[in-house]
Amino acid sequence: MRKFSFLSIIWLCIALLIVDVLTFYWLQAITKPIEIPFFRPIVYTAFWVFTFGLITSIITLRVTLNSIHPKRKQLFISSLYGLTVTSFFPKIIFVIIISVLYFSNTFFTEEVSLIVIPLIGVFSGVLPFFVILYGIFLAVYRFKVYTVKLKFEWLPKKFNHLKIVHISDLHLGSFNYRYQILEIAVNMINDLNPDFIFFTGDLVNNYAWELKGWDTVFNKLNATKGKFAVLGNHDYGDYSTWETASLKEANFKAILKFYQKINFKVLLNEADIYEEENEKIAILGIENWGVPPFKQYGDLKKTLTITKGVSFKILLSHDPTHWSEEVVGKENIALTLSGHTHGMQAGIQFKNKKWSPIKYKYKHWAGLYKFNNQYLYVNRGLGWLGFPGRLGMRPEITLIKLEN
Repeated sequence: MRKFSFLSIIWLCIALLIVDVLTFYWLQAITKPIEIPFFRPIVYTAFWVFTFGLITSIITLRVTLNSIHPKRKQLFISSLYGLTVTSFFPKIIFVIIISVLYFSNTFFTEEVSLIVIPLIGVFSGVLPFFVILYGIFLAVYRFKVYTVKLKFEWLPKKFNHLKIVHISDLHLGSFNYRYQILEIAVNMINDLNPDFIFFTGDLVNNYAWELKGWDTVFNKLNATKGKFAVLGNHDYGDYSTWETASLKEANFKAILKFYQKINFKVLLNEADIYEEENEKIAILGIENWGVPPFKQYGDLKKTLTITKGVSFKILLSHDPTHWSEEVVGKENIALTLSGHTHGMQAGIQFKNKKWSPIKYKYKHWAGLYKFNNQYLYVNRGLGWLGFPGRLGMRPEITLIKLEN
């Protein structure tokens, strides 16, 4: 919430209040026939207590945000975010559906409408409410393995059937030190027996202290050939206020040190040449490169300088927009792995079809993309940020199998 002005928060609260007034209008209408003693007063009182409690909490948090310790701030913001979404969207769906039914008055007689419209109205509000609750308390930790097979004729024969596990966007601060949750994901990764594990950034939300104790979890990750990582936009501390530049630098170095503790090699505009029996592949990793306002720390030209003579290249780059701007059709990089979008943590996926509102911001936002003989894979993220849940966009572990 630090990014939003006080005026923006006021407008948000006004929108919440307007939706709640409309919801209450229809709530009165559909509960009017109920004659159970004290039922309506209890429901109406609870409705407005929650409404004004939520609005008061949002405003209070915005006013006191700078004085709250960062460790508590993250928890408060995500909790209020979840409550706001859980409250707002079911109510607006309820208002729209019941309004359309009532004013169209097309399908039902007046007698039937007294029963059917309230039932449909309640269902239209209750169903989204429970869907969102499911996304917050269950789906957010239902890790899913996506398997992708890619064929490259110029892949060195020694690396035929190479298995890569790609993960991204852990945002460990959001897990609030609940280590047992991600231990499930670690076990799932190890069961895949990967040759390489690649992590494409956003290890933390902002701070190195979020990493406390997590080394005992991620030290269990096994890969036969190596583990590599790059940084995401949240790993630089750019979204926090620092008293001195040295504190920000110390935070950054502590994050890099954590990678050493868990035996991941961080590629900072660097490349690692992996060789077996005189056959080579290059693993490139650049620092975060995004379209402004995201910073552009990445330097692909510098990264490519030490990969001359290596025909097969894999690039780790946090933001998928980098593929469009500097990679595809411009450099001979076979496969680029990215994250960043989280698939917006909400969307619809059915077989090979997928949709999310994030597609209107990012052309490449989840899954596999191809242009000629170059591929981009965008991981949906293993953690979460902001909204403490996932709706139709489960946290992802990607298994990529390379063949020639």
